[in-house]
Amino acid sequence: MKEPKHAGRHVRRALFRRHSAPGAVPGTVQTDPAAQKPEIRILSYGPTELKEETLPGVSRVEPILRRRPITWVNVIGLGDSRTIQEIGRIFKLHPLALEDVVNVHQQPKAEFYGESLFLVTRIPVPGPRLETEQISIFVGDDYVLTFQEKAGDCFEPVRDRLRESRGNIRSEGPDYLAYTLLDSVVDAWFPVVEHYGDTLDEIDRQITDNDATNTVPQLHAIRHELVRARRLFLRQREALGIMRRTDGSAELVKPETRIYLRDCQDHTTQIIDAIDTFREMCSDLREFHFSQVTDRTNETMRVLTVIATIFIPLSFFTGLWGMNFDTQTSPWNMPELEWRLGYPFALGMMATIAGVMLFYFWRKGWLR
Repeated sequence: MKEPKHAGRHVRRALFRRHSAPGAVPGTVQTDPAAQKPEIRILSYGPTELKEETLPGVSRVEPILRRRPITWVNVIGLGDSRTIQEIGRIFKLHPLALEDVVNVHQQPKAEFYGESLFLVTRIPVPGPRLETEQISIFVGDDYVLTFQEKAGDCFEPVRDRLRESRGNIRSEGPDYLAYTLLDSVVDAWFPVVEHYGDTLDEIDRQITDNDATNTVPQLHAIRHELVRARRLFLRQREALGIMRRTDGSAELVKPETRIYLRDCQDHTTQIIDAIDTFREMCSDLREFHFSQVTDRTNETMRVLTVIATIFIPLSFFTGLWGMNFDTQTSPWNMPELEWRLGYPFALGMMATIAGVMLFYFWRKGWLR
């Protein structure tokens, strides 16, 4: 479906996309028929072993579980409700959590459902405008289950750490793996936020050099995206705070992992601070642009005013001498009418008046 075009602004795609019908039973899993069909990738590991495989169907998931200390099941694509429901049955997931998985408009959050922790986060999607993709994460005693809308994510560094056994990731539990995934998501946002800063610096340079075009709509679009990103990270910080609490998560999130979550939460706060700074820059640049436009308008009006002021006395004399009284038909005598040097004298006097006024304006600094 094509986006309608409107002058001066972009029409943005709806941010709220719910697939279940109004009044449906809570926990209904209804997927988007246009979504990518699920592809299941499994990475199971322990301190001394690791195995990766792509499964042809959901029936192969259950036999692989518990073969190794930790199993990471990654489901790519949400286009088949039966597959998602079967995975929910295998991992004993709550229907309300599965409903949030397929309705991909969710904000970042953390919720506990009995023996599992349900997390929602959003990763940035490359493009000219800010678009995000929902990542749903379930954390259990010996597994991490992730759902993503389509192929492509920011988790490849985590997979490399697992493959190469760098750090202590393979000796830690599933809560630590969930932390590394969330930390990768937060790190993926830093280049996006820094790009906004570079764009605003370029706009500042253009405004200063009087080379700005389409500035106000551009600043409006950037500020709108920054507001969206700030809302996401406020919820992300809140979700990390929920994971750090001891109530309800003592068995799923270990105290050692909470220390790392605190660092991730600090990175989230840094991004929020940067976003707030750039939002203020948008307002300042808009005011700066308006002041530049006003100054240029005042300069133009000053030049026009000087020109009009110079021509006021000249128009007076040309009007006065243009009456051309004839002494034969009028009782008033006008000597200049018969004077041979009258016309050169009038031109000289008007040039003198214009020159004196220009000199006076220059001495006052009005022409500088």
